[in-house]
Amino acid sequence: MPKCELTPARWEEVDTVMEILHSGRLFQREQGFIQWDDTHPSREAVEDDIRRGDGYAVRVGGELAGYLCLSFDGDPAYPEIRGAWRYDGDYAVIHRMALGENHRGRGLTGQVFRLAGELTLAQGVEVLRIDTHEDNRRMRHVLEKNGFVCCGTVVQNGGERL
Repeated sequence: MPKCELTPARWEEVDTVMEILHSGRLFQREQGFIQWDDTHPSREAVEDDIRRGDGYAVRVGGELAGYLCLSFDGDPAYPEIRGAWRYDGDYAVIHRMALGENHRGRGLTGQVFRLAGELTLAQGVEVLRIDTHEDNRRMRHVLEKNGFVCCGTVVQNGGERL
C-alpha cells in the first residue's frame, strides 16, 4: 500500500483538483448515484477552501493523488440532523473528498482519515464528521471500517446525506 500525506493545496493545483473532483463525480455515477451534480463541487468552493487554508492535497510520492476540504468552521446543515450527534461542541468536517482514478482501491482513504484526524487533534478538536450519500456504499464501508458511526441524516445541497 502506498503511503500518502496531506499538505495544503496550492493555487497552481486548482485545475488538477477540479479534474480529480470531476473524475469523482463520474465515479459516483458509475456506481449508480449522484451526490455531486454538474455544478458541485465548484471551482469557487475549491478556491475558497484554499484561501481559508481548508483545502488539502492528498499526495503519494509527491504526486497530487486526491483532494479534500477539512474545515473547522462547522457545517450549517449539521445542527438540523435527524438523529443525534454522539458529541456536542467543536468539530472538524471533511467535504469534497476525492481520489484520482489511478489512486482508488489502494487503501489511501483510511490513511487520509487518519491524517485528517491527526490534523484535527493538532487543532485541539477531538471530533471529525463527514456526510455521504446513502447509495455511496463504498464510502459508507470505508467510513465504518475507520471508526465513523452513522448518527442520522442531514440535508446537503438539496439531498439527504448520512
